[in-house]
Amino acid sequence: MKKFVWAAASGLLLTAAFPKTGISALAWIALVPLMAAVRGMSMRESFRIGMLAGLVHYLTLLYWVAYTVHTFGHLPWLLAVPVLFLFSAYLSLFFGLFAAALPVLGTSPATALAGVPMLWVALEYIRAFLFSGFPWELLAYSQYRHLDLIQSADLIGPFGLSFLIVLANCVFLLLFSRLQPKAGDQQNVSTRLAVTALAGLLLLTGLDMGYGRQRIRRLDAAMAAAPHRQVAVIQGNIAQDIKWDPENQLDTLEKYFRLSAAARPAHPDLIVWPETAAPFYFLYNLTLTRRVQKQVAANGHWFLIGSPSVSRRDGRTLYFNSAYLLTPAGLVAGRYDKSHLVPFGEYVPFKNWLPFLGKIVEQVGDFQSGQKGSAIAWQSTRIGVLICYEIIFAPLARAEVANGAQLLVNMTNDAWYGRSSAPFQHFSMAVFRAVENRRALVRAANTGISGFIDPAGRILAQTPLFEDTVRTRSVPLLSQESFYTRHGDWFAAVCLMAAGIWLPAAAYRRRRSKSTP
Repeated sequence: MKKFVWAAASGLLLTAAFPKTGISALAWIALVPLMAAVRGMSMRESFRIGMLAGLVHYLTLLYWVAYTVHTFGHLPWLLAVPVLFLFSAYLSLFFGLFAAALPVLGTSPATALAGVPMLWVALEYIRAFLFSGFPWELLAYSQYRHLDLIQSADLIGPFGLSFLIVLANCVFLLLFSRLQPKAGDQQNVSTRLAVTALAGLLLLTGLDMGYGRQRIRRLDAAMAAAPHRQVAVIQGNIAQDIKWDPENQLDTLEKYFRLSAAARPAHPDLIVWPETAAPFYFLYNLTLTRRVQKQVAANGHWFLIGSPSVSRRDGRTLYFNSAYLLTPAGLVAGRYDKSHLVPFGEYVPFKNWLPFLGKIVEQVGDFQSGQKGSAIAWQSTRIGVLICYEIIFAPLARAEVANGAQLLVNMTNDAWYGRSSAPFQHFSMAVFRAVENRRALVRAANTGISGFIDPAGRILAQTPLFEDTVRTRSVPLLSQESFYTRHGDWFAAVCLMAAGIWLPAAAYRRRRSKSTP
């Protein structure tokens, strides 16, 4: 029973490291109880303990999933709660695999220090792309407010910081084992090894933070010399339950027109509306389209608006979740179609085999995916648009910047989440997209959190939830590509390959040693 309590404690500590609780320091020790609990266990027992830790973590981190599918998917609580459990159980498999491998990699403290962080990163990397991927709140994202720590993301992405945090957990477990002989395997932990491991951790952390301070100084100089643009974000605060009601379409548009007019005194170069702020098919519903174009022309500024769109191709009707760039005359200058869609929110996977499954957004047809990385040309620069939870996928932002984007814009509608921790978690991940690619990031959210993030990851401004508001900031346009933009998640790929070789070899040696008299 004690080991189950330790595993549950790891899950709770890990959740507390993320928003809203946001005690980021807990991430550096959260895995210690889990790793201590599985010592001396078989791989099968360790897997079960890991699954428990994962379930506790994901049920408390993603509790808002049940609220969303109940409120907007119209599932009764009797089904909404099992949906949350099933989703959390899938994600917990990665915890289970991590814990199951610990008896193999932990045959000696020295090999554990190298192998355990590498294994964690490999599993995070797989989670980021398997079955379309769900890299929600990777371990590194808990540190989004610590600017010195996160600057290395422009070299090794978020997975590098995850590696460092897990390494710290391993070192603290090592120190715990040394100081508490009865906790287990004391004979394998020498004072010299414990001191060396701690010194190595302090050295790596110091190097990471030293690099961060140096990069921030250089970035500040580059931002001061770079051209700037005034950008306004409009937070319309439209309730989700009326957003798609035809009777409320005009009222919704009028609110956005009024808030956009309030932004004019700041002379913005660009006014950004959130995802599907125009709740109709732009260029298809001609009456509402002309109304928007007329108001944009009256305002006299560039607009980037979110709206669903429809196209006819080869006799088929295709729907897209889109962003339109409009000139000060109200003409369409560019369009981006969302490329990474939300399963069961914007399309139904396996629809031909599971026809009884439906979508949360019933007011629109199944969306199609757009082209990844298709940055929109805007005057002398390009805008990289990321719609809704595309912001959690680092390769999408990287593709936009690789295609010339000097400004990243995240348009989203987080009304689905209510006042839960989800909007805060969603916003935290946007910080890393700015740091990885050294681009300013502008975020327009229907009900919040909207905001501005500079290329160093500073949060220049952010809005409260569920308020009608307008925010305008000057943002720098940098053009130099970072190492991460050019090479992507090379560090995570190396960890995955190394784990794929090391883990089977270690398991083979373990079985062989057990069978040898």
